[in-house]
Amino acid sequence: MSKALNTFTNGLLRENPTFVLVLGMCPTLATTTSAINGMSMGLATMFVLVCSNVVISLLRNLIPDKVHIPAYIVVIASFVTMVQLLMQAYVPAIYETLGLFIPLIVVNCIVLGRAEAFAAKNNAGLSFLDGLGMGLGFTVALTVLGAVRELLGTGMCFGQTIWADNYGMLIFVLAPGAFIALAFLMAVVNKLRK
Repeated sequence: MSKALNTFTNGLLRENPTFVLVLGMCPTLATTTSAINGMSMGLATMFVLVCSNVVISLLRNLIPDKVHIPAYIVVIASFVTMVQLLMQAYVPAIYETLGLFIPLIVVNCIVLGRAEAFAAKNNAGLSFLDGLGMGLGFTVALTVLGAVRELLGTGMCFGQTIWADNYGMLIFVLAPGAFIALAFLMAVVNKLRK
């Protein structure tokens, strides 16, 4: 039981994909202009991560070593296509906002890295917990980063006005603000880890 719990909690703080491992920076910096965008990107990635981990774990003994990376990409791309079509059908506004970053989940190093490092070596149960833990860690990181950027940049959080928008600092909604906010959040997480 402790191995399962350790596998699940690993991605939340000890090996958080965003704040500790610094993986997946392209969607992290580009999609976190608001809390809802960050959360949506995180949830989409988490779905792909969990599903692909389980399928790759189940197929790990059937995939030859020479073609394991292309096989993983095909599995991951299948789940990304599912997410893309579901988002386009049921949440078109978020789909339009996230745009190109949804198909780019296929080459997200978090997803491929977990497939290679964990799912290919462990059973489906542990792979599910690993995907869920890493996915939750990524989702929380993107949501917090998006909330900080949205609050400081527009005075809102999850679309709700916290303070008047004339107090917002536009830089936090722009690309440089993503780097500044991420750096401060990484410092806080590093302090908490120690």
